[in-house]
This record gives sequence, C-alpha cells and structure tokens, in this order.
Amino acid sequence: MASPNIPRNAYTNAPEQHPNLILGSLQLLFWLFFRPSAWRNHLKRIDPDLDSESSLITVIRRGGWRLIIQGNIILPILANLILGLVLLILGVPVETIVDRVVFGMAFGVAFGVAGGVAFGVAFGVAFGVVGGVVGAVAEVMAGDVAVGVAGGVAFSVAFSVAFGVVVGVMGGMGAGVMVGVVFGAGGVMGSVVVGVAVGVGLTINSWLPVVFLPFLTRWNYLLYRLDKIRNAKSPCLLRFHSAFWDEWQRLHLSGLDEHLLFVIEHNPVEGKTALEYLSTSPQRWAAQAVQIELDAHNLQGCADIEAISQIHHALEIGELQIPVNFILRIFNRISEDIDTALNQNSTYNQRLRIEEVAKDLDRHLQELTRSSDKYIVRFRPIIVSWHDIVINYIEELLKATELRQEIDSPYITGNPLTLKEKIFTGRTNIGIRIEKLLLDRRRPPLLLYGQRRMGKTSLLHNIGKLLPNSIIPMLVDLQGAPSLASDYTGFLYNLARGMISYAKQQSALILPTLAQEILARDPFTEFDKWLDDVEQILAQNTALLMLDEFETLDSAITRGRFDEEDVLGMLRHLIQHRTRFKLLLAGSHTIEEYQRWASYLINVQVVHISYLKEEEARQLIEAPVKDFTLRYEPDAVERVLQLTRCHPFLIQLLCGEIIVLKNEQDPSIRRLATLADVEAAVPEALQSGSFFFADIQKNQVDDGGREILRLIAAQGEGGIVSKFTLSQQFPDVWEGTIELLLQRDLIEEVGEGYRFQVELIRLWFTR
Repeated sequence: MASPNIPRNAYTNAPEQHPNLILGSLQLLFWLFFRPSAWRNHLKRIDPDLDSESSLITVIRRGGWRLIIQGNIILPILANLILGLVLLILGVPVETIVDRVVFGMAFGVAFGVAGGVAFGVAFGVAFGVVGGVVGAVAEVMAGDVAVGVAGGVAFSVAFSVAFGVVVGVMGGMGAGVMVGVVFGAGGVMGSVVVGVAVGVGLTINSWLPVVFLPFLTRWNYLLYRLDKIRNAKSPCLLRFHSAFWDEWQRLHLSGLDEHLLFVIEHNPVEGKTALEYLSTSPQRWAAQAVQIELDAHNLQGCADIEAISQIHHALEIGELQIPVNFILRIFNRISEDIDTALNQNSTYNQRLRIEEVAKDLDRHLQELTRSSDKYIVRFRPIIVSWHDIVINYIEELLKATELRQEIDSPYITGNPLTLKEKIFTGRTNIGIRIEKLLLDRRRPPLLLYGQRRMGKTSLLHNIGKLLPNSIIPMLVDLQGAPSLASDYTGFLYNLARGMISYAKQQSALILPTLAQEILARDPFTEFDKWLDDVEQILAQNTALLMLDEFETLDSAITRGRFDEEDVLGMLRHLIQHRTRFKLLLAGSHTIEEYQRWASYLINVQVVHISYLKEEEARQLIEAPVKDFTLRYEPDAVERVLQLTRCHPFLIQLLCGEIIVLKNEQDPSIRRLATLADVEAAVPEALQSGSFFFADIQKNQVDDGGREILRLIAAQGEGGIVSKFTLSQQFPDVWEGTIELLLQRDLIEEVGEGYRFQVELIRLWFTR
C-alpha cells in the first residue's frame, strides 16, 4: 500500500483510471500516445490475461465494457467534435460540418470495432479515434475542394498517429507493417499519401521526442522552479515532470537529477519513491546520478569512527559506472573493516586492525590523486576526511591506554589468526615438512591433522610466511558456502570464488573470474577449462589448494547432496593430472576415519599439528607482540606451560584472562604477573573457554570416554589410572575407548597407565 504522503497515481506505471467516463476516455487516449505501460497495466487490471493484442470479443467476455464504450464510442465522438471545431475555424458551413462529423462518428465507431475484432484492442481503440477523423476528413474533401489541402494533411497525420500508437502499444514493427499493408491496399488517398503515412507512423516515436524536447525542457524547468518556491511541499510538482509520463523520451532530460535530489532532501518519502520509479525508466541515468550524490552525502556525513563503521549498511552500490562502483566499493570495504576492528575484544587488536585501515586509506589517496575523473574529484575529499578521523581515533586509543596504564591484550581465542594479527608464532617445523612434501615428484595429497583449536586454520592463513614465494596458497573453507551449495554449479562456483579471493589477498595474483551462468552449462567441464586458464597465469608457480574442514564436505556427500564419485573423483583427477596444483586437506579427523576419501586420495601424507615447541610457547607468553608491556615472574611462566602443555589456544585463553585480571589491579603492580595471578586466572579461563572444553566433552568422546576421563581427572594433577583399574571398571569398552582418547590427544600412556596430557582439560573434567 502506498504511503499517505505519496500522491495517488504518481510515480507508478499502473495508475488508476479516472471514474468520469469522459475524463477517463481522455486519460486512456493519453496512455495510448505517451504511456503504453499504463495502458497495458490497465488491461491487466480488467483481467490478468488481457494484453494489447487481445481481440474486442475477448475484452467483452472479460467484462471490459467500460473500455469498449470509451475507446469505440466516446473517443471517436470527442475526436470528431474537435475536428468540427477546426473545420468551423476554416470556414466550412455548419450544415456541412454536422453532416461530415456525424459520418465521421459512425465511421470511427465501425472502424474501431472492426479493427478491435480483427486485430486487437489497442488497434481498435487507436483506429476508432483516428478512423472517425479520417472518415470525416474524406467526406469534407469529397464535398469541398477549398479544404482539400487541409484534409489531405489531416488524413496523413491521422494515419501517422495511428501507426505510431499501434506500433508503440502493440510493441513491434510487425504491427506497423501489418497496418500499412491493410490500409495501403485500400487506396483511399492513393499509395503515395498512405506510404508517407506509414513511414511517418513507424518512426513517430523516434522523431517526436526530439521535436517536443525544447518544450518539455521549459515545462520541466518551470516545475523545478515552482517546487523550489514551495520548498518541495507534498505533493510535489515533480510528479508532473515529463520523465513520469512520457515513456518515449530517450534523450536525457536536463535538470532532472537536480530536481529529484532537491525533492529527496526536502521531502524524502516522495523523493525516494520517485527515485525508485526512475531507476527502471529510460531516465535511469538521473536516478543513478542522484544515488551517487546521496551516497556521497552519507559518506561525507560520517563525523566519527562509529558512523564510518556502520555506513556500509546504507550504501547502494549496484551496477553503477566503473569509476563510481570502484570508489564506493573502497568505502564499503573500509567501513566493514572498521566495523570488524571495533568488535575486537582487546584494545590492542582493535588498534592493530584500524592501523591497517589507515594504511589502505593512504594507498587509495595516492591512487586517486592521479585521476581527474569528476567522480573521483567528488569523493577524494571524503577519503581525506575519513583518513583524518581514523588517525585521530588511533591516537585517542594510544592516549587512553597510556593514561590508564592498561595492558593491551593481543590474544585472540574466538577466531583463527589471519595475516592481520601479528601474534602468530612458530610452526616453522611444519612449514619445512609441507615444503618438502610439495617438492615430492609423486605429488601426494597432504592432510593437516590435529586436535580442535590446535591452530590448523591459523596456520593455513599464515602458511605463506613459511613457504617460498613460488607457492601460491589458495584457502577454501568447506564449512562455508561450498558445502552448503544445493548443486554442483554452486559448489564449484564457491570453490573458484574462494581460490580467486585468497590468491589475490595472499599473493596479489589476479585469477580469471568464473561466472555461475557459464558453470551451469556443464559444471565440471567448465571448471576444468577454468583451471586451464589458472595454470597459464601460474606460469612456473605452484598453487597450493587448501580445503579446510574437509569433514563438512564428507557430511554433504553422506546426506546425498553430492555424489562421492563426482567430487572426490574431481580432486583425484586434479592431483594426478595438474602438475601446477597441490592439494592439502585440513581437519580434526584422519583420512582412515573416512574410508571413501582414503580410496580416492591414495598415498596421503599426514602433517600432524600438535603443541607448540617450548621456546615458541614462551614467546607467545612473554613477547607475543612487539613492545608488550606485561612481564612475568619465571615461576609464573613455568606454571602457564604446565597448565597448557604449550597448547596454542589454551595459552592465549589463559594469558588473556591474566591480562584482564592485571588490568583490574593497582597500576603499581599491574605490569608484573606472578604465580598467584596465574592461579587466580584459571577459573576464569575455564569459564570463558567453556565452548572449547564442552566440545571435547560432548562431541569428541562418547559416554564411556567421559566416564574414563572423569576417573582419571579425579586422581589429581598428573594422576595416573592403571590399565588394570580400567579393565576392571570398564571391562567391555576400555581398550577401544582408550585408543580413541589417545587419538584425540586427550590422554597419554605412562608406563602401565594413562593420564591427561593437558592440566586445564583435566580441571574441566573435575567440575
């Protein structure tokens, strides 16, 4: 339902017809000449199955009596009355006018009905009007030579108008040719006149807008001036602008964008409705120009960092001109990055990410300075303003942190570490092993396997730091769009999109795009062709395709969404026949646990990711980032190592809670962590990391495993439960369960018994 602030029948291609028969008839005639979409929608309102080519009989059956009366009776009568007035001015006797006009009315009605029955309702209405005029003019010409010239002109113009209307409304050259053939065969005025009429009629919608343009320009400018005087008071006069009623005008209507922008600024409800209408009209250029300026206003209005972080929700990028599209995408990405930064848990990571945004803004400023494009000139000052806001915010963060003497926490426990986080530590031994396996001539697929939260995804994000530049990482998270796709087109499209995005992000390598429409033809064939193009761009480099969370794809195969032969067969073909591609899977399960994968990906080499080395763990505790302000007493560091066993996630979890605790203490003791501080942070770490521990308890072990873990946990720190005790208490399941717990790196064998590997995990099972 339209807003009460929007004038009725304004800014729509489906206006309602005036209830008065005469005014409604004139409105119908106006639609035929200028707004064929309104005419077509009027027919649809009578009956959804009607169109311009529906015959008169069909219209009658569908209940369109009002249309029949208006188009075939009222309009011919009105047309002939107007003609009578013209003839009276020309000096034709009244008696003659009456006779001829009456004849014209009868001729028009008959002509319109005949046309409507034979060809269609649009044809019938158009020729019902024009036919009456032609009939009357023909009678006058036959009886009065003095007006013969005028009659000939009227006849030609009448046919021209008729052809223009029929071609426009019925929507094709075929309609005009058909009409020309029918009336050319009649020979009433001779083949020359009819030929001219046909030619003029077929081209009327091309030249008439040009003829009318100067008059419409003055009319539209007058409306703009009046709206400015009225301050765009609703209802605005913009609704009478020719852009909203003349569908044949393809030329740009000068000043339309200024008028529309003025109305939007002073009457947003009506202005936005008008903007929506124009966005799909021949004057869509004005809608785009206004939308660009609105976006510029919104961007310019961002006065602080919070406003910048939210503006991407309001940007309308769409299909705009290339320079504008490029610029708006820059602003959109900057806004999203700042939004992400502000959602960081620690001030340190927040500042780190915003500093990256400041670098991006610097780079864009340098790029845009070299261009003189009008839109770049328009948006460059906004980038300068944003840059100043971001720099000022960074300085405020630094001042506030120093003033409060707070310790910035660089630790991240909720998400994998990307290149933007500087805290990634170690794993050089794994990088060396992966590089060695990639050089293997047998081209074996790799499996990066390890316990959950051991840092697999963080390693994949940062693997470019550990490998030569000739290896191009391409990471695809199978837990996202690829495995959720409903068909192979969606799966392969999302796979390619992930590869393209990551290659650009990690190595600045631009891969060719792959459209869904192309994939839909033959998904696997087209994807294979795309890989050919990718290999050409790789040249002598090697692509490392990393599929994270491969178990998710296996679940999709199990549920029947994909066929294992199609998907796994494709991966096997890629390994065997594409020398420029290496495959690395990552997950918390072994290939042996998924037999179908083992049968397709033969000779898989396992890269086990486990705890950090002790020196790497110490660095993560004492110097995770440059200029870290918190110092540890030696026994405090040793206790963190004992509690976490160098588990990267648990170190970050516990150290993050230590920083929270220290920031609550007096500044005089804030920047030195003691053994007591570590012990005090343990309960908080268990609470804040409950999602990690609960996943072990609920998803990684069964009922028997939970009972065994509780038994071992009850023995205290470092406590051991013997194999004999386990065999006595769990005689039927202990061996198989123990094997699973060992595989999950939850326990370890010590002599003739077992104990927890990680003290924090043991503490969870004592709760």
